[in-house]
Formats: sequence, C-alpha cells, structure tokens
Amino acid sequence: MPGTRLGRHLSEMPRKAKRSMFVVFDVVLLLVVVWCSFSIGLNDWFVPDSRQALLILAAPSVALPIFIRTGLYRSVLRYLPERAVWTIFTSVTAAAVAWAALVFLAETTGITAVPGSVALVYWALSMILIAGSRIGAKKLLWSTAAVPAGALRTLIYGTGNPAIQLVNALTAVPERNVMGFVSDDESLAGMEILGLRVYPMSRLDPVVRNFGIDEIIVTIQLPNGAARRELIADLGSLPVRVRILPAIADLASGKYLIGDVRDIDIDDLLGRSAVPADPELMRDVVAGRVILITGAAGSIGAELCRTVARLAPRKLILMDFNEHGLYEIAREIGTAAEFPVSRLLGSVTNASLVRHILSVNKVDTVYHCAAYKHVSMVEANCLETTRNNILGTWAITEAAHECGVKNFVLISSDKAVRPANVMGATKRWSELIVQHFGFISAETGSGCNFSSVRFGNVIGSSGSVVPLFREQIAQGGPVTLTHEGMTRYFMSGREAAELIVQATGLAEPGDVLMLEMGEPVKIRRLAEDMIMLAGQTIRTDKNPDGDIEIAVIGIKSPEKLHEELFYDPSGVTPTSHPKILRDSPSKRIVDIPAKINRLRNQIEAGEEVMLRKSLFDFT
Repeated sequence: MPGTRLGRHLSEMPRKAKRSMFVVFDVVLLLVVVWCSFSIGLNDWFVPDSRQALLILAAPSVALPIFIRTGLYRSVLRYLPERAVWTIFTSVTAAAVAWAALVFLAETTGITAVPGSVALVYWALSMILIAGSRIGAKKLLWSTAAVPAGALRTLIYGTGNPAIQLVNALTAVPERNVMGFVSDDESLAGMEILGLRVYPMSRLDPVVRNFGIDEIIVTIQLPNGAARRELIADLGSLPVRVRILPAIADLASGKYLIGDVRDIDIDDLLGRSAVPADPELMRDVVAGRVILITGAAGSIGAELCRTVARLAPRKLILMDFNEHGLYEIAREIGTAAEFPVSRLLGSVTNASLVRHILSVNKVDTVYHCAAYKHVSMVEANCLETTRNNILGTWAITEAAHECGVKNFVLISSDKAVRPANVMGATKRWSELIVQHFGFISAETGSGCNFSSVRFGNVIGSSGSVVPLFREQIAQGGPVTLTHEGMTRYFMSGREAAELIVQATGLAEPGDVLMLEMGEPVKIRRLAEDMIMLAGQTIRTDKNPDGDIEIAVIGIKSPEKLHEELFYDPSGVTPTSHPKILRDSPSKRIVDIPAKINRLRNQIEAGEEVMLRKSLFDFT
C-alpha cells in the first residue's frame, strides 16, 4: 500500500532530515496561513502589495526562532505524548503574539493597515495546522509501521505514568505490538491514551479472545493479601501470559529499565506485605567485616551470599562440601566483587578445619546455613544427618566461641518447634547448642553474640514442594499432595536473606529470632496457583478436559500437617523491625556438652534406634 510505504520511508529517514523537513513545512504553512488570514479578514481574494508581502514573510521569520527555543523540533514524533499539544499551543501562541506586535508596530508607523481580525485568524489557523501536522505525522509513522510477523499482541494493565513510559519503551521493540490499555476505572473506558484504546476490566475476557492477545503486562503496584491473589487469578484464568513491571523502587535505583518486564511468579501470590530492608542496619553488621557463610552452595546460603556481597564486606568466605555448587556461587559473586572472595571446600564437622578458618581469617560473623534439610531423605539417614546437623553445629559454634567471633547466626527452621521428624529434631538441638554458647558468652562478657533465626520454607529451595510441583507440571502431572489440609509458611529467598542480616543487628546472646511469615499457605492452593501460572488448567470431575490432575497420596509419618514458629505465642515479643520477632527464652539445659557426647557416641557406635530416641529427649 502507498500509505504504508510512505510511512515506513518517513520512519527510516535520519532525524536531522525529518527535522529539516518540518522546518521547511512550517515556513510554507505559515506563509499560507498568513495569506489565508488576510483573505478571511478582508473577506476577499487577497493580493498583497510589497509592504504586506514583507509582513507575510515576517511571520515564519518570527515564528521559527520561537519554535526552536521552545523545543518544538526536539520532539521525536513517534513517541510524542498528547500532553505535548500544550507545548505546541504555547509555541504557536507566542509566535502569533510576536507577529501581531509586529503588525501593530507597522500600523502605528503608517507603513500599512491590517484588519484586527487577521492576527486572531492567523493564531487559530496556525494552532490547528501546526498541531494537526504533528499529530498526523505521529499517526502516520506509528500506525503504518510494519508489525513483524509473530510480534506479541500486548495489553498494558494500568494507565499511570509507568504504563505510559512502558508503552513508549515498547514501541522501539519489534517483538511486541501494544494493542491497548486495561483499567479498573470504568470512567476511562473507551478513551484513548497515546492513540491506544482503554478497555475496562469487565470486558477483558472478550478483548483478549477477540484480538488474540498474547500477553498482559501489569504496571500497577500489586495489592496485598487476598486482593493480590484475586487479581492475578483473574488474569491467570485467561489464555495469555501474565507479566509484571518491576517495582518503582527498583526502576529508580537503576536495577531495571522501564522496558524490562518479568513473569509473575509464585512469590507474587504469597500475599505478604513487603517491608523495605533497612540499609543502615544491614550495612552496620556487614560493611568492612570478614563474613563466613557455611552451606554457601545451598538455597538459603547462596541467597545470603548475594545479599552480603551487595553490602561491601571486607572479605567473604564461602564454605561447602558441594564442589560444583561452591564453584557456581563463588563465580557469580566474584564476577563483580570489589573484595576478596574465598572458596573453601570442607565440612563443618571437621572441627580442626573450622577452627583454622576462623582464626587465620579473623572472622567477624558466621552465618551457619550448612545442614541436611530434605525431610524424607534426612529421615532415612538419621546417623549421618545427626553427625552433620548437630555435631557440625557444635564444632563450628565451639570454634567460634574460642576464636572470639563477634556474631554467630544459626539458620534454623520452623520444624524445630515441637519436632516430629529427624530434621526438626536436629534443628532444635542446633538451637539449644547456640543458646548454650550464648549463655556462656553473656556470663563471661566475651562479646560473642550467638543467636538463631527461625523461619519457614523458602520458595524454590531444595527440598521444598515448589521445585517438585514445577517438575510435575512440566511432565503433564499429576501434581501430588500428601494431604488436602496441609499448610506451610513461605517467603522468598531474597526477603529471608535480608531479614537474617538485619536480625544480626538486633540479636542478643542466646536469642531465637523469628521471621514474621504471614499466614500459612495451603499446599493445595499453592499447587493450583502454580498450575495456573504455567498457563494450564486443573483436571477435576467438573472439568474432565483440564490439563493437570492434583492427586492426594496420603501424609507421610514424619510430616506434620501444620508447622509452628514458636512454642508459646504469649512469650513472643516484638523487635524494632516489624518482620522480626523474639521468642521467649528457653529453659537452660545445663548438661548440653554431655548430651552432645552421648549423641556422638551413639553415632560412632551405629546405634540408630537409641539415637532416634535421644534426638527427641530435650530435657
């Protein structure tokens, strides 16, 4: 089509050429406008004399400097926002007033007579034609530009500044074809923004299906709680990919560009109210210090490495016996690190090794993440799990006490509260070991701060149901549940890591600090959400043609139906951080060393039956 070829040709012209073309266009346009203004003002076909011709030629001579000064030629027409009409209005008005002043001067000096209506007509025609030419050119360049085959048909959810900026950014991306906006505000329905129609949320389903929409990008800040899940569930029920614009804070910090979008993931459905990290509190406990993270290759250990690395420690020591995992996280951290990053292969059960590491490196803070955590795997390997989780904690805690480490933080679990399995029992013993050395530190005034941080599941961590569900969904199902009513606490890895670091600055010797986990999540709901986010439907009796079945296989004996975060809710006290709580102090067990020796002897003797019994004896 000729129009399409013309639009493509104009769009591909160099910017200077397009600017020059508009200057020439404006000169010719203003000359014609002035002549028309005289004809209308005189109500006759106007033939100017030499003096009137000079006034006509003066119109573009006066207007062009004003247009240049006000930036009329700096706008990129393809991205011209509607509010730029105000700039056109002020530019044209200033040019018309300047020309009218010149005409008035000509009349007072007797050079020539000009009807008073000419200046008014000149302003009106100039305004209409100058503005119309810009908007018309924008429509021509934008609407006729060829959309590449396979371009994603995209709707933008929201109509605020982020949405408008995103549309402007996406116009330069050939992979997307923005089809319009979606708004909860019914009063905006049918209106146009940037030449794109605004559709009401109530008509979203037919709009998606009629226009073959491929994706919806959410640009508003997601609400908290049930409203968030309801919104995402509504969007997720449509046959489209749902994506989200990063938070304004991340855009402002330069972490993302306005054109960057991400998939909505399971974190967005947790309904947790975000509390920004306190940067001062985090820097105070990390900046300029030597930090050791055990279990650095694990899920929470790796996230802690990333968090600590952003806070400029003096040195970061990563320890794990997983060679490949340690290599990967050290490579990720070391790429941009401006401080030494040490990679140490080894187990925390090696007492001489951990003592050597702490003393030689003069470690200030230890984050002890190393532990076996997979409940069923741990249950089947009681001897080795106890050796790693309990004796390993004793070895590194004792070494930290001897070497004068300033802060020691154990990463614990909600399974440590009234434990029903080996994993929970080993975590409870680890808490008691750390409390034991905390009491000693407080009594001796050594200045070593031993504390534990207890929280629930980290989304996507090894051993959690999320990777399992993701794998089962990818294989076409079924997604397996152990019990319809089972619940668990969840939070994102990054939030957990940031809260752990902040808890370090709030802890007192022997403390057990708990991360506020919000409301427990039903595992069935989690499975349903993950199926929805994968763009699949649930197969039920009412929907036999669904994609993925959810199967209940029965609860396993060491599992609890519901996890707890504390023994006695009445004993929980707040800290200065709204997401960090302090558990009531436990009764001191004075013979901890003797009990640990008993566990060690049972491990060495291979007395698994007796060991299992001893694991649950906390008196």
